[in-house]
Amino acid sequence: MFASVVFDLDGTLLNTIDDLADSSNWVCSRMGWPTHTVQEYRYFVGNGIPKLVERFTPEACRTPETLARALALFDERYAAHKADKTAPYPGIAQLLQHLQAAGVRYGVVTNKDHAAAVGVLQHYFGSLVPHVQGRIDALPPKPAPDTTHLLMKTLGAAPETTLFVGDSNVDIATAKAAGLASCGVLWGFRTLGELQQAGADHIAETPAALQALILGQ
Repeated sequence: MFASVVFDLDGTLLNTIDDLADSSNWVCSRMGWPTHTVQEYRYFVGNGIPKLVERFTPEACRTPETLARALALFDERYAAHKADKTAPYPGIAQLLQHLQAAGVRYGVVTNKDHAAAVGVLQHYFGSLVPHVQGRIDALPPKPAPDTTHLLMKTLGAAPETTLFVGDSNVDIATAKAAGLASCGVLWGFRTLGELQQAGADHIAETPAALQALILGQ
């Protein structure tokens, strides 16, 4: 059994990919650039919004001025459309309820800006996710361990009894950097092969299987 859990957000608790892709392609169209498929965006996300913008921007256009303009356009569009298609993955709310009932301490670490992360979790999960640490200027984003360590301090979590749960190689790398056991989930944005290659300690195909792992069932 794990006493504490650190969850990734996008691709782990919430399926946000369609809204991220739609806002990104809206920017591409406004800028006169080629658009991308949702499948491509599964690999563009994971390192924060500025990196997402850089990845969908044509390489020849990646000047500081152009990237800043594209980022501003994205932020404005996504703020207005971030909940058009986004939804919790099936079974996630029930998983969190069971963890709460079992006394497991948990929270979310994400490369979304902190204020945005707090707002989206409150919108979709209410009091089910009371602890979240998003991206802040004072600390480097995942896969650096800093935001994870900050959340663990809030939770009172010990590394040896904490599990890091995410859907991408970024999350597995974050877990390793923070000295935590890791679990890759298969309902998110990336593949089993990527998670295995990244060195995930555990793999969960469903939220029910993740619950069994956390609770030692």
